Amino acid sequence: MSGTPVRSMARSPFVLVVGVVLTWFIAAFLVWPNVNILMATFFPDGSFSGRAAEKLFSSQRAMKALGNSFLLAVALSITVNLVGVFIVLVTHYFRIRGSRILFLGYASTFIYGGIVLAAGYKFIYGDKGIVTSLLVKVFPGLDPGWFSGFFAVLVVMTFATTTNHMLFVANALKGIDYQTVEAARNLGASTWTILRRIVLPMLKPTLFAVTILSFLTGLGALSAPQVLGGRDFQTITPMILTFTNSPTSRDLAALLAVILGVATILMLAVMSRLEKGGTYFSVSKVSSALQKQQITNPVANVVVHTLAYLLFAVYTLPVLLIVLYSFADGAAIQTGQLSLNSLTLENYARVLTQQSGLRPFVVSVVYSALAALIAVGGLLFVARLLQKYRNWVSTAFEYLLHIPWILPSALLALGLIISYDHPNPLVGGAVLTGTTVILLIAFVTVKIPFTLRMLKASFASVNSSLEEAAAIMGAKTLYVFRRILLPLVLPAAAAITALNFNSLLDDYDTAIFLAHPLVQPLGLVIKANTDGAEGVEGVANTFVYTVLLMVITGITMYLVYGRSGRKGLGKKRLRAAPPPAAVPGPALGMMSDDDAAKTAAPVR
Repeated sequence: MSGTPVRSMARSPFVLVVGVVLTWFIAAFLVWPNVNILMATFFPDGSFSGRAAEKLFSSQRAMKALGNSFLLAVALSITVNLVGVFIVLVTHYFRIRGSRILFLGYASTFIYGGIVLAAGYKFIYGDKGIVTSLLVKVFPGLDPGWFSGFFAVLVVMTFATTTNHMLFVANALKGIDYQTVEAARNLGASTWTILRRIVLPMLKPTLFAVTILSFLTGLGALSAPQVLGGRDFQTITPMILTFTNSPTSRDLAALLAVILGVATILMLAVMSRLEKGGTYFSVSKVSSALQKQQITNPVANVVVHTLAYLLFAVYTLPVLLIVLYSFADGAAIQTGQLSLNSLTLENYARVLTQQSGLRPFVVSVVYSALAALIAVGGLLFVARLLQKYRNWVSTAFEYLLHIPWILPSALLALGLIISYDHPNPLVGGAVLTGTTVILLIAFVTVKIPFTLRMLKASFASVNSSLEEAAAIMGAKTLYVFRRILLPLVLPAAAAITALNFNSLLDDYDTAIFLAHPLVQPLGLVIKANTDGAEGVEGVANTFVYTVLLMVITGITMYLVYGRSGRKGLGKKRLRAAPPPAAVPGPALGMMSDDDAAKTAAPVR
């Protein structure tokens, strides 16, 4: 690749120091753990062995989990697209009454998700859930465990992951040229024909991207299958967790993680190939903003309105009930009967004042804050150098830093466990497995790809003439960075830090593998409470935790997007801080840095 010569880069002490530290980090926490997991799987004694594969294929339980994961991934890709495209159309394309209210309901997943969302659905629809208790009274023959297994997991994950459609597909829909739609209508095309032949084809690149995200989400699902899957429906990642806890079965866990990683990479490659096979654009020279379309068929209009509001109820009911029952006493939670007399502030007082209730919240806040600050602080220097110097060395570093985006978190976590359960010279001979440090390292690692891309986009938006003028006046590289570049990208860096902090608060998928037994973050405590470990008090605590997380998330999103937009600083922040964990990496070939940087809505 043409660009800055490598020899020119090596002359800068600043570049050399950053390069050495970056090389060590990539080798220690991105490359070696994944190489080590392959060695532990296929070369356990220094020579090739297929024993792990034999054990896997002979394990009916493991093979069933493998099949369940692919079944869930394929089904989720279909259901999420169906529901996601529908809610985008009714909020942004068709003229629907109350569309703004509908949008708020559909966007509820912006402020809660993961283990919190799965736990919320179980408390409401599970065998002892609030809604289930009411349904059993109305229909005495109803099985209390009706909301479990594949059906429950698919439903919860479908509604949880349509956030990507509200974010990316809606943004792509706004870019469609209205003149094309109007021309088709003048030629006699019906509303359905315009939608099918013009609108949806122009959305194909974005739909490819969100389909990949949906497939990979289903493939690596952990929290929803664990909470709602029951014994009949378990997937790969929970199985990896089970095998990891037994030293004699770690080779099986490693092989399953490798299969998960290979499937992820193959999916990225196939979908990227399919996406590149078409051309999707509007041919109008002067574009005009898309206007909402009226559904002319009265029957279709009624059906669409009905479905839109039914989905609105499905999205908002868990949120409303969680908020209400966070104020309910133990008797009301047990019976599912809520009244004014049962409302109390005791649950909040217990969580916020007692050490047992407050401790997991503080642990999560500390972990999330440290990881967010370290990721952004360290990558400020890296992103600047990768954006400034373009050659084969910088390109190699950039692709290596995107490893966490193309490999599942279970594979990364298991690699860290296997690599650092004994003294390792890469970390000064220390043992990291079983310590509080290893989870912090994992949190920082998983946030690297998103943080890097967003910081690169922010640095790219800075006027290069400022740096050139300072260099002409004799300013050193570090001085220019500290006095000129850093103040300009600091608002974006702060926004990215807030979003990273927000997304790690209720993390479960990484913490379940690496958390210290005595320092349990919030996600693990919520999972334990869904299993009934702490009784009614634990359920009440989980309701309170969920409300507090939603409040923190809402405040974060307002600070990042709402307030800054009103003060005129929003444009820079919005350009530099799209939502976490939702933008496909470079391997997808779906979205450039500029495209990603234009995204202006939160997602969790």
